[in-house]
Amino acid sequence: MPPFGARIDGLLPWFRSLLLAGLLLLGQTLAGAPAQASLLHLAGPVPANLGLQQNHLAPCESPAHCAWARWPLTQEGISIERLVPVILGLEGVQVVDTRAGYLHATASSRLFGFVDDLELHTLPASHELEVRSVSRLGESDLGVNARRLERLHRALLEAHVVAAEPN
Repeated sequence: MPPFGARIDGLLPWFRSLLLAGLLLLGQTLAGAPAQASLLHLAGPVPANLGLQQNHLAPCESPAHCAWARWPLTQEGISIERLVPVILGLEGVQVVDTRAGYLHATASSRLFGFVDDLELHTLPASHELEVRSVSRLGESDLGVNARRLERLHRALLEAHVVAAEPN
């Protein structure tokens, strides 16, 4: 039987070839993917409480994996369709559904592809925009949903859709 070192030396070229093939395959896969491609895609189940409930978004069950806000609109009659370009300007966000006064989008994290749900709802009577971002997986989002709403608020301020002071 050859010494242990000789057996390992015989495997090194095979291991290098396997590693190189894997890196090339990964490179080709990611090269054709969009900029927000992630290493994994951890979607999880769609929350059952998405959508309007008594003409409002569902409240957050836990602030550890959900963020909710209500912001005053700058003018009456702002439609959900006007918000779509602003929403699509956020990294990793895709619009799933729009209806009268309601928008549902998903946001995927860059590295692991965690999917969160983002909802917006216009309240015509009070001239406000109600927003919610909720994680599908995990007990804590480490502040991701709150930061997403902060970025969304800044983008909507720049687009002159919401006023500076949230309610």
